[in-house]
Amino acid sequence: MGLLVFYGGTFDPIHDGHLAIARAARDTLRAQVRLMPAADPPHRALPGASAEHRARMLDLAVAGEDELMVDRRELRREGRSYTVETLREVRAEVGPEQPLALLVGADSFLDLPKWKEWQALFDLAHFVVAERPGSPLEAGRIAFAAGRETAEVEALRQAPAGRVFRLNQPLHAESASQVRSLIAAGEPWREYVPAAVAGYIERHGLYGVRALRGASV
Repeated sequence: MGLLVFYGGTFDPIHDGHLAIARAARDTLRAQVRLMPAADPPHRALPGASAEHRARMLDLAVAGEDELMVDRRELRREGRSYTVETLREVRAEVGPEQPLALLVGADSFLDLPKWKEWQALFDLAHFVVAERPGSPLEAGRIAFAAGRETAEVEALRQAPAGRVFRLNQPLHAESASQVRSLIAAGEPWREYVPAAVAGYIERHGLYGVRALRGASV
């Protein structure tokens, strides 16, 4: 049975680092990756661009990319979106035997005990953790992941949930907050995002960019 990977985040905006992680997960795991923009994340301030703008930028970023797609389920939910609720919704759709994985960054994974009903997440999905040089994960094993870690992609296919896989992926230094700061400061920023996304930001005047006349979706 094929593995489904869900990559959640604010994507405010999506940048080349996000895309590199999604591609690395797709290629390493030989799986479909669904990028899932958050509507109202409970763990941080509200995003700088509207949910619809962020989702449309994701559409542009993954256009023409095999096995990368946008999943808007969290945008359709009222109120705050919690990962445990999202995964329960997915489980109800695909059944108990479908292998599922949640793709997260190293910092997010280390904060897992702060998430709502975090222990239940291991019953709902595997975790694919995108590492980077200098990550705290390099220091050794994480106590709450003890007994769950695997270096074998096939182990993620042989069970519906419960394993932790460390994903080595290309190092990209940019972050969404850095991109927003560069735009606000009038400094060069386009090299950090897909060209179609840069055009969208300019057309709609997002993050302080002066909107182009006659902008359209």
